[in-house]
Amino acid sequence: MNNRQMNQNDQQPKMPRFNMNWLYIIVAVVLAIMLFSGGGGSIVKGGSSQEANYSDFKAYVDKGYAQRVVINKSDNTLKMYVKPQYIRTVFNMTAQQVGANPYVSVQFGSVDELEKFLGNEQQKHKLAGYSYDNERGTDIWSLLINLGPLIFFFFLFWMFSRGMSGGAGMGGGAGIFSVGKSKAKLYEKGNEMGITFKDVAGQEGAKQEVQEIVDFLKDPKKYTDLGGKIPKGALLIGPPGTGKTLLAKAVAGEAGVPFFSMSGSDFVEMFVGVGASRVRDVFAQAKQKSPCIIFIDEIDAVGRARSKNPSMGGNDERENTLNALLTEMDGFGTNSGVIVLAATNRADMLDKALLRAGRFDRQIHVDLPDLAERKAIFLVHLKPLKLGNDIDVDYLARQTPGFSGADIANVCNEAALIAARHNKQAVEKQDFLDAVDRIVGGLEKKTKVMTDEEKRSIAIHEAGHATISWFCRYANPLVKVTIVPRGQALGAAWYIPEERVITTKEEELDQICSLLGGRAAEELFVGAISTGAMNDLERSTKAAFGMVAYTGMSEKLPNICYYNNDEYSFQRPYSETTAKIIDDEVLRIVNDQYKRAKQILTEHKDGLAELAQLLFDKEVIYREDVEKILGKRPWTSRSEELIKENERLEAEKKAKEDADAPKLEDMPDEVKQAQAEHEKAIADKTRDNNLDKDSKDQSTENTKK
Repeated sequence: MNNRQMNQNDQQPKMPRFNMNWLYIIVAVVLAIMLFSGGGGSIVKGGSSQEANYSDFKAYVDKGYAQRVVINKSDNTLKMYVKPQYIRTVFNMTAQQVGANPYVSVQFGSVDELEKFLGNEQQKHKLAGYSYDNERGTDIWSLLINLGPLIFFFFLFWMFSRGMSGGAGMGGGAGIFSVGKSKAKLYEKGNEMGITFKDVAGQEGAKQEVQEIVDFLKDPKKYTDLGGKIPKGALLIGPPGTGKTLLAKAVAGEAGVPFFSMSGSDFVEMFVGVGASRVRDVFAQAKQKSPCIIFIDEIDAVGRARSKNPSMGGNDERENTLNALLTEMDGFGTNSGVIVLAATNRADMLDKALLRAGRFDRQIHVDLPDLAERKAIFLVHLKPLKLGNDIDVDYLARQTPGFSGADIANVCNEAALIAARHNKQAVEKQDFLDAVDRIVGGLEKKTKVMTDEEKRSIAIHEAGHATISWFCRYANPLVKVTIVPRGQALGAAWYIPEERVITTKEEELDQICSLLGGRAAEELFVGAISTGAMNDLERSTKAAFGMVAYTGMSEKLPNICYYNNDEYSFQRPYSETTAKIIDDEVLRIVNDQYKRAKQILTEHKDGLAELAQLLFDKEVIYREDVEKILGKRPWTSRSEELIKENERLEAEKKAKEDADAPKLEDMPDEVKQAQAEHEKAIADKTRDNNLDKDSKDQSTENTKK
């Protein structure tokens, strides 16, 4: 384009821009005209007024205060204009203060009764007369109600105009109503949340890995000088409630850097392109605050694996958001100081492109806490509670296998609620045990009525479980047995599951045999089987299927695993012939263990009968009761072995610390003298206290005499 064309374009008449202030002025003028026209004129011409009830109004008229009365039948209101000489009496103000034509406003009920009263007062010459005014006044509220739709329309128009103008000036991330802006919550300093690694109990392995991320953010030069590259992202993987989000907050608190926190669902919106826009916006903000952390909780909401077949559930919007995330994570500078943390409990569903090196360089597994870690978590959550003297943290940790950090926090809270419910001054050991039972089994249903026959059948069933677990080496150690209905269960046997790193075939078979003990006891000693063993059968069948199809522990299909991780696959990874073999093997394993269970119960039928009778009488029996009847269990549980090992290690650590501590005989003479004086002072104080106590006791005896 040459200069002549540019000049011609400059000379083109330009349309004036619409000013929104004129719209506001027009609306204000319309409101003013409607307000002060018609009924609104009453505002201008009226004097001072006050409200009164109907009884006061009748008293005013009877005393002769009324000059005239104007009745409005439409609103069932009247105005009583006061005579000038009685203005001070009615209003407690002078005539100059109230202005012209002061009146009293009164709400009445029946028009006929009012007219009858006014007619009588007029005959008594206490009232000059009365008139009617049927015009409905226009107040500001009724006006606003009538103009509500119009005002709402103008408001929407204003917001739309503002959004359009904002979108033109703020880039692609703004748009109408700024829906493309990121919803990330920014903590300018990570330590504002007040969470550090001290607040994260257990998870020592995970804390060690994320500690390196803190070092990257605090001193990146130490790594870049050697040619290393700072990791761009770390993915926290683990079951729900294990502390993934808490760990990410602790990283931000330790590093002291800006922390952008958001959820994967924050990228999801009904508008097309909003998710990708929000991804770009949050990374743009992060680059300005570098070094910083972006934390995306529940990333599986946006990072789910992209579908290979668009016709089978493909979602272009979600995939576009994922593509934007992939681009941003691999697009900013190598040492920009922006680290992405993400958390999920569905790592198997994430897209493979998201997990490659250069995006999420590290995958940190946050597993369920073991015995020692559960003890540490209990110590954190027990601090705010008022505890009794019988609390054993080691025992509580043993009672909660498979519990996450969130579950343990729930146990502590539930125990406090149970103690308060029973009007206790402190939370005791039994409250914690009741809380565990409440969370695992459900609420006790003491109101459920059962016959003696049903109760005896349940007692035999649970006694069968207890007997089998007692005489199977690798079965879980028994804690207690109850026939009190709880949740959906009519009875339950509580165990301490062995937390094994690996499980052998013999251990799996013992577990299946223990599960089938209840059904076997019913068949042997009741003479009929019931539906109460449904859950036992389900768990034993799943365990047997896993042995055959996944871990290769069957005779006909050894060393074969048919585990398929593809959730979108509608075809089994084995043939129909193999499926028949799997079914046969599962049936064989379950039936073999059922026969074994019946054999063990037959050998110990006397003990089972005594155990069932005790359970029938007491409803709840503990391990000590079982030990009195069946004798001491011949095997030591793995949990007890771990506790002994931990105690041994702690004793060795303490002995080493004592050995390294300085001894008194090796100290200088001044230190020895000071120690001797300190011990002498303590002894003197103890002796004086004893003398005071003896003298007080002697004086008390003399007083009694």
